[in-house]
Amino acid sequence: MNLVFMGSPEYAVPSLEALLAAGHSIRLVVSQPDRPAGRGRRLAPTAVKAAAEEHGLPVITQDRGKAERLRVQERVAATRPDAIVVVAFGHILRAPLLELPELGCLNVHFSLLPRWRGVSPVQHAILHGDAWTGVSLMRMDAGIDTGPVLAAEPVPIGPSETGGELLERLGRLGGDLLGRMLPAVAGGTCQAVTQEDEGAVYAPMLTKSLAPVRWDRDAITVHNQIRALDPFPGTTSFLGDKLLKIGAAEPVGLPRGRAAAGTVLCVSDGGIEVACGSGRVRLLRLQSPGRRMLPVAEFLRGFAIQPGQAFTS
Repeated sequence: MNLVFMGSPEYAVPSLEALLAAGHSIRLVVSQPDRPAGRGRRLAPTAVKAAAEEHGLPVITQDRGKAERLRVQERVAATRPDAIVVVAFGHILRAPLLELPELGCLNVHFSLLPRWRGVSPVQHAILHGDAWTGVSLMRMDAGIDTGPVLAAEPVPIGPSETGGELLERLGRLGGDLLGRMLPAVAGGTCQAVTQEDEGAVYAPMLTKSLAPVRWDRDAITVHNQIRALDPFPGTTSFLGDKLLKIGAAEPVGLPRGRAAAGTVLCVSDGGIEVACGSGRVRLLRLQSPGRRMLPVAEFLRGFAIQPGQAFTS
């Protein structure tokens, strides 16, 4: 098949690799523009753009604005694709691009639609304590993740799995699902199932406003917040006047006594136990301003924490 691939982050790369491994002709790759990255803030390509260039594929970028959208639309139309495959591209596709390919625009989406439509379904699944998620292959329409579902693959969410780890795992699963199902889509033997709006939830963009830990919540919810937002935007909490970043934690049961939420209960090289609204969590990795993330045992060598101190947000 002649395809155009549109995607940006690392977890979209397995889908591109799956298409190449299956022998499809990628006529064009479209990705987000290069962005500043790393401590030096040097411009760096997206993971998809870098992978496309490694394979010698023609690649262009699309920034915001109508002029950019029309420029990309013209380039895509010139390739005469049988289908456009979209995986975490970062821009909304509109008509006439949606109507251009004979087989439509196919989206690999990292949730079990209709649950968690939107831009951050993986993190919101963990934030809300979902036990299951998955990957959906959808034919796109003018709505946001509202098109008919062509295939879906459910998977359980690990009890300590982070947002970054789950995205990586679903990225690989998405590539596998796409590779398996594309022949059926091309042959017309893949039945599309119309989505119901009942049960649909929108997962908005992640922002740093989600970072402060809500210690007044129960320990499981606090743990879900910390792992869902790892690596971005991360979770933070003040200890005195120091804003610390929390890298990993685990729920450890009921609080000792009636300590207020956020109170440090126990400090050891194995972790720092903190009271929550209900239950307690053990902090396993911490980062102080201007330093790197460290295991608690190493962190405590340069940053004193005592029982009775309180984390606040």
